[in-house]
Amino acid sequence: MFLITKFIFNKLLKWKVTGNTVLLKKCVIIAAPHTHWHDLLIAIMARKVMQQEINFIGKKELFKFPFGFFFRIMGGKPVERGSKSNNVKLIADVFKNNDLFRLALSPEGTRKKVDNWKTGFYYIAKEANVPIISASLNFKEKEIKISEPYYITGDIEKDIKFLKLFFKEIKGKIPEFS
Repeated sequence: MFLITKFIFNKLLKWKVTGNTVLLKKCVIIAAPHTHWHDLLIAIMARKVMQQEINFIGKKELFKFPFGFFFRIMGGKPVERGSKSNNVKLIADVFKNNDLFRLALSPEGTRKKVDNWKTGFYYIAKEANVPIISASLNFKEKEIKISEPYYITGDIEKDIKFLKLFFKEIKGKIPEFS
């Protein structure tokens, strides 16, 4: 399956992955810009090409029959959400309870253009004491670029400003949403 995915990704679609392609065992990966559902397909192929397990989280109800098996195979981890639950703590516990967990999230929280990112990824990284790795989805250049790990300082404004610089000139599938 690896060779087929690599052929499709690199030769047919003409995408490439550059930068730090060997990831730490535990990190939060922020992928941006998120402008189209195609982002997911490109990201799934990229992680296969990189031969790196990259996870996502979802409410536990998604992991029941008939789709639960598929979501687990794709790297999903269920979390129990409730009106009184602390999602940041729940996700940080997933990091603590697994030897390998790389959580990929979109900092925009939507596929539309936003001025301000959601900050959940930041607080998850802080609570779990893991670095943040940026992954750009550059449809113009057909390139996913992976950053070096960034260890947050605790100054959220400074850290977010620094992280956003990585994505400054990147154009998503729908450029006006980038």
